[in-house]
Amino acid sequence: MLGTMLLSSRALLETSGLLIYSQRPARNLAMKINKIIFPFLAMLGILPLSERPLSAAEITPFYTQNQSPLVQIFGLPAAGSAIVLPPGHGAGVLVLDVANNFAQGSNGLTGEAILLDGESYRTTLAFRYGIGKGIEGGIDLPLVGQGGGFLDGFIEGWHDFFALPQGGRKEAPRNRLLYDYSKNGQERLRIDDSSFGVGDLRLSGGFQLYDDGKKNPRALALRASLKFPTGESARLHGSGSTDFALWLTGSDDYGLPSGGHLGLFGAVGGMGMSDGDVLKGQQRNVVGFGTLGIGWSPAEVIAFKTQLSGHTPFYRDSDLRELTGSALQLLIGGTIAFSERTALDIGVSEDVAVDTSPDIAFHLALSRRF
Repeated sequence: MLGTMLLSSRALLETSGLLIYSQRPARNLAMKINKIIFPFLAMLGILPLSERPLSAAEITPFYTQNQSPLVQIFGLPAAGSAIVLPPGHGAGVLVLDVANNFAQGSNGLTGEAILLDGESYRTTLAFRYGIGKGIEGGIDLPLVGQGGGFLDGFIEGWHDFFALPQGGRKEAPRNRLLYDYSKNGQERLRIDDSSFGVGDLRLSGGFQLYDDGKKNPRALALRASLKFPTGESARLHGSGSTDFALWLTGSDDYGLPSGGHLGLFGAVGGMGMSDGDVLKGQQRNVVGFGTLGIGWSPAEVIAFKTQLSGHTPFYRDSDLRELTGSALQLLIGGTIAFSERTALDIGVSEDVAVDTSPDIAFHLALSRRF
Protein backbone atom coordinates (compact mmCIF):
# COMPACT_ATOMS: atom_id res chain seq x y z
CA MET A 1 0.00 0.00 0.00
CA LEU A 2 2.76 2.47 0.89
CA GLY A 3 4.55 1.66 -2.35
CA THR A 4 1.37 2.31 -4.34
CA MET A 5 0.90 5.62 -2.52
CA LEU A 6 4.45 6.73 -3.28
CA LEU A 7 4.21 5.71 -6.94
CA SER A 8 0.93 7.60 -7.27
CA SER A 9 2.54 10.60 -5.60
CA ARG A 10 5.43 10.52 -8.06
CA ALA A 11 3.10 10.26 -11.05
CA LEU A 12 1.05 13.22 -9.85
CA LEU A 13 4.05 15.34 -9.05
CA GLU A 14 5.35 14.68 -12.56
CA THR A 15 1.95 15.62 -13.90
CA SER A 16 2.02 18.95 -12.08
CA GLY A 17 5.22 19.76 -13.94
CA LEU A 18 5.59 19.26 -17.70
CA LEU A 19 3.76 16.01 -18.42
CA ILE A 20 0.20 17.29 -18.43
CA TYR A 21 -0.27 17.43 -22.18
CA SER A 22 1.60 15.76 -24.96
CA GLN A 23 0.72 18.69 -27.28
CA ARG A 24 2.72 21.94 -27.56
CA PRO A 25 0.43 23.85 -25.14
CA ALA A 26 1.91 21.71 -22.33
CA ARG A 27 4.75 24.19 -21.75
CA ASN A 28 2.43 27.15 -21.34
CA LEU A 29 0.07 25.10 -19.20
CA ALA A 30 2.85 23.93 -16.88
CA MET A 31 4.11 27.50 -16.52
CA LYS A 32 0.62 28.63 -15.49
CA ILE A 33 0.35 25.88 -12.89
CA ASN A 34 3.85 26.48 -11.51
CA LYS A 35 3.17 30.21 -11.07
CA ILE A 36 0.24 29.28 -8.85
CA ILE A 37 1.53 26.20 -7.02
CA PHE A 38 5.01 27.28 -5.96
CA PRO A 39 3.95 30.52 -4.20
CA PHE A 40 1.23 28.54 -2.46
CA LEU A 41 3.72 25.93 -1.26
CA ALA A 42 5.95 28.70 0.07
CA MET A 43 3.00 30.21 1.90
CA LEU A 44 2.14 26.88 3.48
CA GLY A 45 5.69 26.65 4.84
CA ILE A 46 6.03 22.94 4.26
CA LEU A 47 8.13 21.33 6.97
CA PRO A 48 10.93 18.83 6.27
CA LEU A 49 10.08 15.16 6.24
CA SER A 50 12.46 14.52 9.13
CA GLU A 51 10.40 16.59 11.58
CA ARG A 52 8.70 14.31 14.09
CA PRO A 53 4.88 14.56 14.08
CA LEU A 54 3.39 15.70 17.39
CA SER A 55 0.08 13.85 16.95
CA ALA A 56 -1.30 10.87 15.07
CA ALA A 57 -2.31 11.25 11.42
CA GLU A 58 -5.95 12.29 11.18
CA ILE A 59 -8.46 10.05 9.45
CA THR A 60 -10.75 12.24 7.35
CA PRO A 61 -12.46 11.81 3.96
CA PHE A 62 -10.45 12.39 0.79
CA TYR A 63 -10.92 15.96 -0.44
CA THR A 64 -12.11 14.97 -3.89
CA GLN A 65 -15.23 14.25 -5.93
CA ASN A 66 -16.26 12.49 -9.14
CA GLN A 67 -13.86 13.87 -11.77
CA SER A 68 -15.92 12.87 -14.81
CA PRO A 69 -15.74 15.80 -17.25
CA LEU A 70 -19.55 16.11 -17.22
CA VAL A 71 -19.81 15.96 -13.41
CA GLN A 72 -16.79 17.86 -12.03
CA ILE A 73 -18.24 21.06 -13.56
CA PHE A 74 -20.94 21.11 -10.86
CA GLY A 75 -20.63 21.95 -7.17
CA LEU A 76 -20.55 18.36 -5.90
CA PRO A 77 -18.68 18.75 -2.58
CA ALA A 78 -16.13 16.59 -0.81
CA ALA A 79 -17.44 15.29 2.51
CA GLY A 80 -15.01 17.32 4.63
CA SER A 81 -14.03 16.83 8.25
CA ALA A 82 -16.67 16.32 10.93
CA ILE A 83 -14.72 18.70 13.21
CA VAL A 84 -14.77 22.39 12.25
CA LEU A 85 -11.76 24.61 12.93
CA PRO A 86 -11.51 26.41 16.29
CA PRO A 87 -11.99 30.21 16.32
CA GLY A 88 -8.95 32.04 14.97
CA HIS A 89 -7.47 28.91 13.38
CA GLY A 90 -7.12 28.31 9.66
CA ALA A 91 -6.14 25.67 7.13
CA GLY A 92 -4.93 25.73 3.55
CA VAL A 93 -5.17 22.82 1.14
CA LEU A 94 -3.60 22.36 -2.28
CA VAL A 95 -5.41 19.60 -4.18
CA LEU A 96 -4.43 17.95 -7.46
CA ASP A 97 -6.73 15.47 -9.24
CA VAL A 98 -5.75 13.75 -12.49
CA ALA A 99 -8.47 11.61 -14.10
CA ASN A 100 -8.32 9.37 -17.15
CA ASN A 101 -11.67 9.03 -18.88
CA PHE A 102 -12.78 6.50 -21.47
CA ALA A 103 -16.46 5.73 -21.79
CA GLN A 104 -18.55 5.14 -24.87
CA GLY A 105 -22.12 4.10 -25.45
CA SER A 106 -24.92 4.30 -27.97
CA ASN A 107 -28.60 3.53 -28.35
CA GLY A 108 -29.99 3.16 -31.84
CA LEU A 109 -33.60 3.38 -30.66
CA THR A 110 -33.12 6.84 -29.16
CA GLY A 111 -30.48 7.99 -31.63
CA GLU A 112 -27.95 8.65 -28.87
CA ALA A 113 -24.17 8.22 -28.86
CA ILE A 114 -21.54 9.38 -26.39
CA LEU A 115 -17.76 9.23 -26.23
CA LEU A 116 -15.73 10.56 -23.31
CA ASP A 117 -12.05 10.07 -24.16
CA GLY A 118 -9.44 12.27 -22.51
CA GLU A 119 -7.85 13.36 -19.27
CA SER A 120 -8.99 16.05 -16.89
CA TYR A 121 -6.83 17.96 -14.43
CA ARG A 122 -8.15 19.86 -11.46
CA THR A 123 -5.99 21.91 -9.10
CA THR A 124 -7.88 23.40 -6.15
CA LEU A 125 -6.64 26.03 -3.72
CA ALA A 126 -8.84 25.78 -0.63
CA PHE A 127 -8.85 27.83 2.57
CA ARG A 128 -10.82 27.31 5.79
CA TYR A 129 -11.03 29.56 8.86
CA GLY A 130 -12.71 29.29 12.25
CA ILE A 131 -14.79 32.47 12.49
CA GLY A 132 -16.48 31.65 15.78
CA LYS A 133 -17.13 28.86 18.24
CA GLY A 134 -18.29 25.91 16.19
CA ILE A 135 -18.50 27.99 12.99
CA GLU A 136 -16.21 27.75 9.98
CA GLY A 137 -16.01 29.56 6.65
CA GLY A 138 -14.05 28.76 3.52
CA ILE A 139 -13.38 29.32 -0.15
CA ASP A 140 -12.27 27.02 -3.00
CA LEU A 141 -10.65 28.27 -6.20
CA PRO A 142 -10.33 25.49 -8.80
CA LEU A 143 -8.21 25.51 -11.94
CA VAL A 144 -9.50 23.03 -14.51
CA GLY A 145 -7.82 21.53 -17.57
CA GLN A 146 -8.93 19.14 -20.31
CA GLY A 147 -6.41 17.35 -22.52
CA GLY A 148 -5.35 14.15 -24.25
CA GLY A 149 -2.98 13.25 -21.45
CA PHE A 150 -0.40 10.48 -21.24
CA LEU A 151 -1.92 7.65 -19.17
CA ASP A 152 -3.65 5.62 -21.91
CA GLY A 153 -0.71 3.26 -22.50
CA PHE A 154 -0.23 2.63 -18.79
CA ILE A 155 -3.92 1.84 -18.27
CA GLU A 156 -4.07 -0.48 -21.29
CA GLY A 157 -1.06 -2.38 -19.93
CA TRP A 158 -2.67 -2.56 -16.49
CA HIS A 159 -5.85 -4.02 -17.98
CA ASP A 160 -3.86 -6.57 -19.99
CA PHE A 161 -1.79 -7.64 -16.98
CA PHE A 162 -4.88 -8.33 -14.85
CA ALA A 163 -6.96 -9.67 -17.78
CA LEU A 164 -9.45 -6.83 -17.46
CA PRO A 165 -11.68 -5.76 -20.36
CA GLN A 166 -10.40 -2.80 -22.38
CA GLY A 167 -13.87 -1.56 -23.29
CA GLY A 168 -12.74 -0.32 -26.71
CA ARG A 169 -9.62 1.46 -25.49
CA LYS A 170 -7.22 -0.30 -27.85
CA GLU A 171 -9.28 0.62 -30.90
CA ALA A 172 -9.15 4.32 -30.00
CA PRO A 173 -6.19 6.67 -30.66
CA ARG A 174 -3.93 7.02 -27.64
CA ASN A 175 -3.80 10.27 -25.69
CA ARG A 176 -6.74 11.75 -27.58
CA LEU A 177 -9.12 14.41 -26.30
CA LEU A 178 -12.65 13.94 -27.59
CA TYR A 179 -15.80 14.45 -25.57
CA ASP A 180 -18.76 14.03 -27.92
CA TYR A 181 -22.49 13.51 -27.39
CA SER A 182 -25.25 13.46 -29.98
CA LYS A 183 -28.99 12.84 -29.76
CA ASN A 184 -31.53 12.43 -32.53
CA GLY A 185 -28.90 13.24 -35.11
CA GLN A 186 -27.89 16.52 -33.44
CA GLU A 187 -24.50 17.07 -31.83
CA ARG A 188 -25.12 18.45 -28.35
CA LEU A 189 -21.53 18.45 -27.05
CA ARG A 190 -18.08 18.36 -28.62
CA ILE A 191 -14.77 19.12 -26.90
CA ASP A 192 -11.58 18.27 -28.81
CA ASP A 193 -9.30 21.20 -27.97
CA SER A 194 -6.99 21.20 -24.91
CA SER A 195 -7.62 23.99 -22.43
CA PHE A 196 -6.82 25.18 -18.93
CA GLY A 197 -8.51 27.91 -16.90
CA VAL A 198 -10.30 29.03 -13.77
CA GLY A 199 -13.20 26.85 -12.68
CA ASP A 200 -16.28 27.69 -10.67
CA LEU A 201 -15.57 29.53 -7.40
CA ARG A 202 -17.05 27.99 -4.27
CA LEU A 203 -17.83 29.39 -0.82
CA SER A 204 -18.37 27.01 2.08
CA GLY A 205 -19.39 26.95 5.71
CA GLY A 206 -19.57 24.52 8.59
CA PHE A 207 -21.45 24.33 11.90
CA GLN A 208 -20.45 21.96 14.70
CA LEU A 209 -23.49 19.99 15.82
CA TYR A 210 -21.67 17.63 18.18
CA ASP A 211 -18.12 17.02 19.41
CA ASP A 212 -17.43 15.02 22.56
CA GLY A 213 -13.97 16.59 22.83
CA LYS A 214 -12.22 13.33 23.64
CA LYS A 215 -8.77 12.28 22.49
CA ASN A 216 -10.48 9.90 20.06
CA PRO A 217 -13.47 12.09 19.21
CA ARG A 218 -16.96 11.41 17.99
CA ALA A 219 -18.26 14.37 16.00
CA LEU A 220 -20.99 15.59 13.67
CA ALA A 221 -21.05 18.76 11.56
CA LEU A 222 -23.50 20.43 9.21
CA ARG A 223 -21.76 21.76 6.11
CA ALA A 224 -22.88 23.84 3.15
CA SER A 225 -21.38 25.19 -0.07
CA LEU A 226 -22.41 27.71 -2.72
CA LYS A 227 -20.84 27.48 -6.19
CA PHE A 228 -20.83 30.38 -8.62
CA PRO A 229 -20.55 30.09 -12.45
CA THR A 230 -17.11 31.68 -12.86
CA GLY A 231 -15.64 29.00 -15.15
CA GLU A 232 -16.02 28.77 -18.92
CA SER A 233 -18.75 26.17 -19.50
CA ALA A 234 -17.98 25.89 -23.23
CA ARG A 235 -14.63 24.29 -22.27
CA LEU A 236 -16.05 22.31 -19.31
CA HIS A 237 -14.26 24.51 -16.78
CA GLY A 238 -17.64 25.15 -15.17
CA SER A 239 -21.33 24.35 -15.53
CA GLY A 240 -22.88 27.79 -15.97
CA SER A 241 -25.15 27.02 -12.99
CA THR A 242 -25.29 28.26 -9.41
CA ASP A 243 -25.26 25.28 -7.03
CA PHE A 244 -26.11 25.03 -3.33
CA ALA A 245 -25.21 21.90 -1.36
CA LEU A 246 -26.13 20.99 2.22
CA TRP A 247 -24.90 17.87 4.00
CA LEU A 248 -24.12 16.17 7.30
CA THR A 249 -20.67 14.72 7.90
CA GLY A 250 -19.79 12.58 10.88
CA SER A 251 -16.85 10.61 12.26
CA ASP A 252 -16.02 8.27 15.12
CA ASP A 253 -12.47 7.53 16.25
CA TYR A 254 -11.28 4.59 18.35
CA GLY A 255 -7.97 4.14 20.14
CA LEU A 256 -6.44 0.68 19.71
CA PRO A 257 -4.86 -1.28 22.61
CA SER A 258 -1.80 -2.01 20.48
CA GLY A 259 -1.39 1.67 19.62
CA GLY A 260 -2.65 3.75 16.77
CA HIS A 261 -6.30 4.41 16.09
CA LEU A 262 -9.21 3.39 13.86
CA GLY A 263 -11.60 5.88 12.32
CA LEU A 264 -15.01 5.70 10.66
CA PHE A 265 -16.48 8.56 8.64
CA GLY A 266 -19.48 9.26 6.46
CA ALA A 267 -21.58 11.98 4.91
CA VAL A 268 -24.99 12.37 3.29
CA GLY A 269 -26.62 15.36 1.64
CA GLY A 270 -28.26 16.97 -1.35
CA MET A 271 -27.59 19.72 -3.86
CA GLY A 272 -29.86 22.07 -5.79
CA MET A 273 -28.70 23.63 -9.07
CA SER A 274 -30.00 26.33 -11.36
CA ASP A 275 -30.15 25.58 -15.08
CA GLY A 276 -26.64 25.47 -16.54
CA ASP A 277 -25.13 25.71 -20.01
CA VAL A 278 -24.00 22.10 -20.50
CA LEU A 279 -26.57 19.78 -22.14
CA LYS A 280 -29.39 22.27 -21.64
CA GLY A 281 -32.75 20.65 -21.11
CA GLN A 282 -31.20 17.42 -19.84
CA GLN A 283 -29.63 18.64 -16.60
CA ARG A 284 -31.34 17.72 -13.35
CA ASN A 285 -31.83 20.44 -10.74
CA VAL A 286 -31.50 18.23 -7.64
CA VAL A 287 -29.05 15.42 -6.81
CA GLY A 288 -28.25 13.42 -3.70
CA PHE A 289 -24.80 12.27 -2.62
CA GLY A 290 -23.05 10.33 0.10
CA THR A 291 -19.73 8.99 1.38
CA LEU A 292 -18.75 6.13 3.67
CA GLY A 293 -15.21 5.25 4.71
CA ILE A 294 -12.84 3.68 7.20
CA GLY A 295 -9.23 4.33 8.12
CA TRP A 296 -6.47 2.88 10.27
CA SER A 297 -3.45 4.70 11.64
CA PRO A 298 -0.85 2.23 12.97
CA ALA A 299 1.67 4.99 13.76
CA GLU A 300 1.83 8.75 14.11
CA VAL A 301 3.29 9.29 10.66
CA ILE A 302 0.75 7.46 8.52
CA ALA A 303 -2.87 6.42 8.11
CA PHE A 304 -4.45 4.11 5.55
CA LYS A 305 -8.02 4.67 4.44
CA THR A 306 -10.62 3.57 1.93
CA GLN A 307 -13.79 5.35 0.91
CA LEU A 308 -16.92 4.79 -1.16
CA SER A 309 -18.52 7.89 -2.69
CA GLY A 310 -21.64 8.07 -4.81
CA HIS A 311 -24.33 10.34 -6.15
CA THR A 312 -27.56 10.27 -8.13
CA PRO A 313 -27.51 11.28 -11.82
CA PHE A 314 -26.91 14.87 -12.94
CA TYR A 315 -28.73 14.34 -16.25
CA ARG A 316 -32.05 12.99 -17.54
CA ASP A 317 -33.85 12.19 -20.81
CA SER A 318 -31.22 9.69 -21.88
CA ASP A 319 -30.88 5.91 -21.99
CA LEU A 320 -27.09 6.05 -21.64
CA ARG A 321 -25.65 5.17 -18.24
CA GLU A 322 -22.78 7.62 -18.84
CA LEU A 323 -25.38 10.36 -18.32
CA THR A 324 -28.24 8.91 -16.28
CA GLY A 325 -26.59 6.20 -14.20
CA SER A 326 -26.00 6.68 -10.47
CA ALA A 327 -22.27 6.90 -9.78
CA LEU A 328 -20.26 4.92 -7.24
CA GLN A 329 -16.49 5.05 -6.94
CA LEU A 330 -13.94 3.47 -4.62
CA LEU A 331 -10.99 5.49 -3.32
CA ILE A 332 -7.98 3.84 -1.67
CA GLY A 333 -4.92 5.51 -0.20
CA GLY A 334 -3.84 7.23 2.95
CA THR A 335 -2.31 10.16 4.79
CA ILE A 336 1.33 10.91 5.50
CA ALA A 337 1.78 13.28 8.46
CA PHE A 338 4.87 15.47 8.11
CA SER A 339 4.11 17.31 11.35
CA GLU A 340 1.23 18.16 13.65
CA ARG A 341 0.08 20.77 11.12
CA THR A 342 1.18 19.44 7.74
CA ALA A 343 -0.05 16.30 5.96
CA LEU A 344 -0.29 14.80 2.50
CA ASP A 345 -3.22 12.70 1.28
CA ILE A 346 -2.54 10.27 -1.58
CA GLY A 347 -5.34 8.32 -3.22
CA VAL A 348 -6.43 6.37 -6.27
CA SER A 349 -10.06 5.95 -7.36
CA GLU A 350 -11.80 3.35 -9.51
CA ASP A 351 -15.29 3.37 -10.99
CA VAL A 352 -17.37 0.74 -9.18
CA ALA A 353 -20.41 1.73 -11.25
CA VAL A 354 -18.73 1.45 -14.65
CA ASP A 355 -18.79 4.47 -17.01
CA THR A 356 -20.29 6.83 -14.41
CA SER A 357 -16.91 8.13 -13.21
CA PRO A 358 -13.34 8.01 -14.58
CA ASP A 359 -11.65 4.65 -15.19
CA ILE A 360 -8.94 5.80 -12.80
CA ALA A 361 -8.12 9.03 -11.01
CA PHE A 362 -5.10 10.02 -8.93
CA HIS A 363 -5.46 12.37 -5.99
CA LEU A 364 -3.03 14.47 -3.94
CA ALA A 365 -4.00 16.90 -1.18
CA LEU A 366 -1.34 18.83 0.72
CA SER A 367 -2.76 20.52 3.83
CA ARG A 368 -1.34 22.94 6.36
CA ARG A 369 -2.99 24.31 9.50
CA PHE A 370 -2.09 27.69 10.95
